[in-house]
Amino acid sequence: MKFKYISLFALLIGFLSCEEVESPIPEAEVLPELTSGSADFSNYVALGASFTSGFTDGALFKASQENSFPNILSQQFAKVGGGNFTQPLMNDNIGGLLIGGMANPQFQPRLFFNGAGPVRLPATPTTEALNNLSGSFNNMGVPGAKSFNLLFDGYGNPTNLALGLANPYFVRMASSPTATMLEDAMAQNPTFFTLSEIGGNDVLGYATSGGDGSNPITDSATFDGAFNALVSTLTSNGAKGVVTNVPYVTDLPFFTTVPNNALVLDAATAAQLTGVFQAVSGIFLQGAILQGVPPAQAQALAAQYAITFNEGPNRWIIDVPVTQTNPLGFRQMTEDELLVLTIDQDALALGYGTVALTPEVLQVLGLLQQGGTPTPEQAQLVIAAVNGIDDKDALDADELTEIKTATDAYNATIASVASSNESIALVDLNAILSEVASTGVDFDGFNLTANLVTGGAISLDGIHLNARGYAFMANKFLEAIDENFGSNFKASGNLAKANNYPTNYAPTLQ
Repeated sequence: MKFKYISLFALLIGFLSCEEVESPIPEAEVLPELTSGSADFSNYVALGASFTSGFTDGALFKASQENSFPNILSQQFAKVGGGNFTQPLMNDNIGGLLIGGMANPQFQPRLFFNGAGPVRLPATPTTEALNNLSGSFNNMGVPGAKSFNLLFDGYGNPTNLALGLANPYFVRMASSPTATMLEDAMAQNPTFFTLSEIGGNDVLGYATSGGDGSNPITDSATFDGAFNALVSTLTSNGAKGVVTNVPYVTDLPFFTTVPNNALVLDAATAAQLTGVFQAVSGIFLQGAILQGVPPAQAQALAAQYAITFNEGPNRWIIDVPVTQTNPLGFRQMTEDELLVLTIDQDALALGYGTVALTPEVLQVLGLLQQGGTPTPEQAQLVIAAVNGIDDKDALDADELTEIKTATDAYNATIASVASSNESIALVDLNAILSEVASTGVDFDGFNLTANLVTGGAISLDGIHLNARGYAFMANKFLEAIDENFGSNFKASGNLAKANNYPTNYAPTLQ
C-alpha cells in the first residue's frame, strides 16, 4: 500500500514537471510625462529669509545651501525648461562669517552632534562678509531678514553693519550698497518665484529673546504693506509663484525641548523649598501690614508666594513684571508656558529658577524656624534669594498670546493676497509644521517629527529645517504648483526622495 502511494506521488511530480507553469509578472507602472502646466520655470528666483537660504544647524554653509529647498526645486524645474540656478555659496562647510577679518559671535560655525548634544564645530569661519560676490543670484534668501528688510535700500550697505541696519549675508551678495533685496530679485526678470517664510523673523526674534523687548514684533500694518508690495512687484511682469504663510514658531523644538516642569526634587528638597517660600510669604505679609496695607488684602497678596513643591517634577519659578497684584514680580510657571533651548541648564541645577540658598539665607531661615524675628536686612535677603528665570529665557502667557496674535494677523493677510491673485499658490507652512510637531509626517516611509536631534525634520539649532526637512518642504511646493498651475510633478514621480537628504551632517564635513 505504501509503495502504491509513493508511485502515485512520483507520477504526479512527473506530470507537473512536463507542464509549463506561468508566474504572473507585474507590469511596471507607467507614469505620465512630466509637464509644467501654465508655469514658466525658465528663470526661477527664490526670495526669502533663512529657510530659503538653506540655513541649517545654526549656520549657513555650502552643503546646506546645496540642500536648500529652492535648489531642490530648481532640479525638478530643470526637467521642464528651468534654467541655471545660482546661489551665493559660502567658502566652506564650517559656516559662520568673518566681518573685516574678525570672527563675530553672532555668526558662529555650524552645530554638530557630538554624541551628547549639539556643539559648535571647532573651526574658524573663512567666509568674509565684506567680500562682495559678483553677478546675480537666483537664491535671494537672506538669513534673519524681516518683511520690511526686503524693501530697505541700506540692507546691503557695509557701512550700516556697525549700526545694525545691514545684514552681512546680503552685504556679500547685494549688487550695490543701495540695492534692495526685492530690486536684485526683479533685476533678473523672474518668470517664476517663491516668496517663503516672510513674517517668520518678524516674530521669531521676539520669541527667541523670551519677549524681553530687545527684538519687538513687527506691527501688522508694517507687515501688510511690505507683503503686498513684494507680491505686487514680483507678479508685475506676469511671473507666477508660490508663497508660504508663517508657522507658529513656538511649535519648534527651540521652545519645546526643555520642559517647564523639569525641576525634579526629592522629598527633602521639596520640603525645604516649600519652607523657603512660606518664609517669603510670611515676611511679605508682615512688611505689607507694617506699611499700612489692610490685613485681609495683605494676606491675599502674600498667599501667592506660599508656593508648594512636591517630590518629583515641579514647574520653575519665573520673573514677571511687578504689578499691584504681584508686588514681588515672580510666580510659578503655568502648564503652557515655555523655556528657550539656550537657557543655562547648569545654572538651573544651581538654583536658577528656584532659590539661591546662600549660607546667609540659610542662617535667616534657621532663625525663622526657631521663632526668631529677622532684621529688615535679613528679611530682604530671603526675598532676594528667590531666583526666578529671567524674561529672556522664558515665554509667559502674555508673550505667547502676542506671538500668536501677530502670526494669525500675518497669515490672514497672506491668505487674502494669495486667494485674490491667480498667479499665486499658497503653501500652508503653518499647518505643515504644526503636524510635524504634533503627530509627525510621513516622508517616503520616514516619520518626520519635531524632536531635536532624532526627529528627522528640524536641524540642531531647534528652529530651521535640516536637509530632509527642506526636501519635504520642496515637495509641498511642487504639490501646490501642480494644484494651481496644472503641472504634474507628483503624478509623474518627480518629487524629492527622502533617502537623498541627510538629517544630520557629519562633524568632519569640510
